[in-house]
Amino acid sequence: MTRIIGGLAGGLRLHVPLRGTRPTSERVREALFGALDARSLCDGARVLDLYAGSGALGLEAASRGAETVVLVERDRAAAKVAERNAEAVAKAGAARALVEQVGVAQYLQRTGRRFDLVFLDPPYDLPDAELEAALAELAPALEHPATVVLERSRRSAPVALPGDLELERSRDYGDTTLLYLGTRGTLADASAPEPDAEAAPEAEAAP
Repeated sequence: MTRIIGGLAGGLRLHVPLRGTRPTSERVREALFGALDARSLCDGARVLDLYAGSGALGLEAASRGAETVVLVERDRAAAKVAERNAEAVAKAGAARALVEQVGVAQYLQRTGRRFDLVFLDPPYDLPDAELEAALAELAPALEHPATVVLERSRRSAPVALPGDLELERSRDYGDTTLLYLGTRGTLADASAPEPDAEAAPEAEAAP
């Protein structure tokens, strides 16, 4: 079961697409949002959730006080599920997320919005060159400072970052790695306490 963990919609059960996505485990999401909340990064944030699937990551941020949330998902069936989940979270009093049924590259090339918190949870089999291109397209849409959280397989090769972004830290959770990236020269304090990665069980990936 996938559910909203905390905030206004805490406990709300989310629908998930029947196929094509791998929901991020609840323990990984708890660790992720514990780290973000320790630095107050959700409150008032303008959030972008790329490769959104059910929208679980972006909607968790909405529940925890994000000002605006955009969910980008190319698959039509998954986008419809994300719309349904966004409506349910909004009924709990959180911001109403906007769902964009479009490819990541197409969205980033056309958007005029700017974001200070971004989630990327691409399919594990996404070619590295495509992911690196998405990060390069994302950079102009970032505020300064901004935090980008990239979820990858622990077995994935290191990803090349554009000049605008640098790696702040990474955390491993079973087969999942979370990479915390920041806009160059404006990284937030990384000293806030964070749940122990080694305590987390083997996890799936993608919301």
